[in-house]
Amino acid sequence: MVTRKEVAELAHVSEATVSRVFNGLGPMKAATKERVLEAAKVLGYHPNAIAQSFARRRSGNLGVILPYMPKVHLFSAFYFAEILSGIGEQVREQGYDMLLSLLTPDDELDYGRLYRSQKVDACVILGARDTESQRNSLIQLQEQGHSFCLVNQRFEGLSFLEVDADHVEGSYQAVRHLLAEGYQKIAFLNGSPQYSNSLDRLHGYEKAMLEAGLTIEPELMFEGNYSRTSGYEAAAKLWEMRDRVEAIFAANDRMAIGLMQGLRERGWVAGRDFAVIGCDNSDAAKLSDPPLSSIGVPFFEMGKQAARAVLARVGHGAVEHELQVKLPTELIVRQSSRIGKGGV
Repeated sequence: MVTRKEVAELAHVSEATVSRVFNGLGPMKAATKERVLEAAKVLGYHPNAIAQSFARRRSGNLGVILPYMPKVHLFSAFYFAEILSGIGEQVREQGYDMLLSLLTPDDELDYGRLYRSQKVDACVILGARDTESQRNSLIQLQEQGHSFCLVNQRFEGLSFLEVDADHVEGSYQAVRHLLAEGYQKIAFLNGSPQYSNSLDRLHGYEKAMLEAGLTIEPELMFEGNYSRTSGYEAAAKLWEMRDRVEAIFAANDRMAIGLMQGLRERGWVAGRDFAVIGCDNSDAAKLSDPPLSSIGVPFFEMGKQAARAVLARVGHGAVEHELQVKLPTELIVRQSSRIGKGGV
C-alpha cells in the first residue's frame, strides 16, 4: 500500500502538505498542489476516506430525506425517481455519497438527528408538507446553522434554500390549452393544500378560468393525494356530474391516469368523451391510452440544482446560489386533450 510519506518524497513536499492537498485545507500554491496530485497519480495513492472525514470534520455524505408512505413504492414514482437521479448525478460529480433517510409520520419530527450523528454534511428534503411541526423543525434546523435545501416545496413567510418549478404558469397553460380547444366546463383534481405546488396549480387554474370570464364552481373542484388510486376514486364523483364536465385538469399524471381508467370502465373515454391533462410528463403519460397531455416539470434538473446549491454551503455557509430557484415548466400536448372538440 502506497503511503502519504512516499507521495511527499516524490513531490518534494512535507507529509503535512500532502494531507492539506487531499483534505482541502488551507491556502495552497497551484504548482504545489499539481505536483502532489501528479505524484499520487504516478504512485497510485488513494487517501483513506475515514481519515479524510476526520480531518475535514465532514462525513462526505449528502442526506436525502424522503417521506415514508406505507404501500407506496416511492422509488418507482416518476417524481421521486427523477429528483433522486438528479441529486445522485450531482453528488457523484462532486465526490460525495448520498445517504437516504425515510421519515415516517409516527417519528418525532426531528430533521437534526442526521446532523447530530455526523452522518451527513447537508440535506435535501423531499415531500415536506406545510404543517406546524414541519415548520418548527425546519426553523430549528436553520437556527442551528445546518445546510439544507427543500425541493418542490416552499413555506410562505419563511426563507429557506428552495428549488421549485413554476407550477402556477404550468397549470395556467394547461387550462388555457383546454379553453383554446373549446372546452369551458373544466373540472380540477388537485392534491393536498399542505403542498405548495397544489396551491400554485390552483392559482394557475383560477387565473385561466377568470381571465376567460368563467365562473369557478366549487362542485367541480376535487382533491386527491397524488396517487393513481385517488384519481380512480375521483372518477366515481365525476361520473355523477358528467353532464357538467367537458374536461379535467389533474395535478399529476398518476391521478389523471387513475381517473381515465375509472371513467373508461364506465364507458367514458378520454380524448373522445372528455379531455384531460395531467402534470409531470412522466413515462406513463406517453404510454397511457390515449397518450396523456401533461405539464413537463424538470424534476431531474431540480434535484441537480438542489444538491449543487446545498453543497456549495457546506463548510463555509456562503450563499453562492439564489435562495429560491424556480425552473420553467412546459405544456406537452397529446391525444387526451384534443380529440372530441379540437380534432386532430
